[in-house]
Amino acid sequence: MNAPTLLLLNGRVFAGRAEGVHEAVAIAGDRVAALGTTREIAALAGAGTRTIDLGGRLATPGLIDAHMHLLPLGLTMVELDLTPQAATSLDALLARVAERAAALPTGAWLLARGWDQGRLDVGRPPTRDELDRAAPDNPAYVVRACGHVAICNSAALRLAGLDEASVAPQGGFIERDAAGRLTGLLAETARDPVRAAMPEPSRAELVDAIERAGRACLAHGIVGVMDAAVGMRAGLAELSAYDAAHDAGRLPVRVSQCLLGGPGGIAEAAWEAGFRPGRGDARLMAKQVKIFTDGSAGGRTAAMSAPYRGVPETRGLLSLTDDEMRAYTRRYHDQGWQLAVHAIGDAAIEQTLDAMEAALAHAPDPDRRHRIEHCGFARPDQTARMARLGIEPVPQPVFLHDFGDLYVDVLGEDRALSSYPTRGWIEAGLHPAASSDAPVCALDPLLSLAAMMTRRTRTGGVMDARERVSPETALAAFTEFGAWVEKAETTRGRLAPGMLADVAVFGHDFLAEPDAVRETRCVLTILDGAIVHDGR
Repeated sequence: MNAPTLLLLNGRVFAGRAEGVHEAVAIAGDRVAALGTTREIAALAGAGTRTIDLGGRLATPGLIDAHMHLLPLGLTMVELDLTPQAATSLDALLARVAERAAALPTGAWLLARGWDQGRLDVGRPPTRDELDRAAPDNPAYVVRACGHVAICNSAALRLAGLDEASVAPQGGFIERDAAGRLTGLLAETARDPVRAAMPEPSRAELVDAIERAGRACLAHGIVGVMDAAVGMRAGLAELSAYDAAHDAGRLPVRVSQCLLGGPGGIAEAAWEAGFRPGRGDARLMAKQVKIFTDGSAGGRTAAMSAPYRGVPETRGLLSLTDDEMRAYTRRYHDQGWQLAVHAIGDAAIEQTLDAMEAALAHAPDPDRRHRIEHCGFARPDQTARMARLGIEPVPQPVFLHDFGDLYVDVLGEDRALSSYPTRGWIEAGLHPAASSDAPVCALDPLLSLAAMMTRRTRTGGVMDARERVSPETALAAFTEFGAWVEKAETTRGRLAPGMLADVAVFGHDFLAEPDAVRETRCVLTILDGAIVHDGR
């Protein structure tokens, strides 16, 4: 063996569930060369070998965020922040909107994101009239934390051509008050006319967003992501922006492109333009197509088989009819894509499983590994069906922390507490790949790791303690399982010899001290054997 290029010594190296924990790791070029004790690995050093003393810190495989929105995250990083951390009351929220509006040119769009009615002091979202007063000279589009519901002011509604005579499309909802006047709240597909009225970001803005969000990932130890709906914000221009970022050396992380399919998506146009599954290289590759089937549980738009608590007329929204869902699923399956279907409620999961099973029966592919994104309220019979069909869940454990209390409010304990059942999925033989869904939730993977380990909500409640997992299993969900659902388990997700040298180093060893997971941070990130983030 040639002398290693980099040694990480005197630490705790979690190499994988099967590989266990070691003291040190040797890296040669872009590959893991050896694992062992500090003495064994130090003995491999050559004249040009760089050595880093971990000082007892925890090193893990580089993290994989299996479902997030890299390009939209980069764009929202420069939009107005209305998360509960920034605006804890309605008055504070409106004051932030007014402050941003005052700094904008007349007529420029005011884009904001992050409000959650369950975290506001008034227990409701802002209204159209309140946004009119805060931003009288600018169209305002203010998105809920989940990304599925938005409030618009009058200027935004007018530019979108929406008024009291407008009819909500399939899978959408337009809220009206008792007098029939629009409140400004739009859900799911009803938001499409507003988004179509917004000016599209320039190529330079899109590339900047990709790089900005990618660097943020590296600071958290995340080396690979799936961008879960490429084309959602700027259509086909997003594909060319990704190519431009890659060609210019401005793509900081590995990206699996999941093209937005279904109504309003780009999958058909991309296919006509020559995009095929596997287009790209190890840094940027087209792999999946996404279909939306429902919305969010917190917004009461996730499609459920039983009504939401206290509103017997509401069971959420299905974005597609059963026939439409089967047709889209079969088309993308026959084209060779891996399906990544957004389905949160059990009714949406059922529709998805029916469509996937029909497609697999028509064109069998036992190792396609179609995915259900979120999959939050899967019933036990649906979990068993997924295991039989080889369909994997891709959940966001951080939802338990951020939205768990709200789930209990809108669904009741019997249905809410067992949501996102990491342990149950693993025991069924599945590989639940953890993710953040950023910018829906914070990018920080430690929040999801803590949520899997504790199942605690923001207020300290516990969402079914039987679903807790060990720190090692939580790490596997962010490493091995993330590689598995992308069919990359032979090259990524573990620190075995011959695997890609992607490593994250954390300031505290939360394998030994699980309670320290929320207090730690990533201090070093290595991608392809090169240090790409150093926060020591």
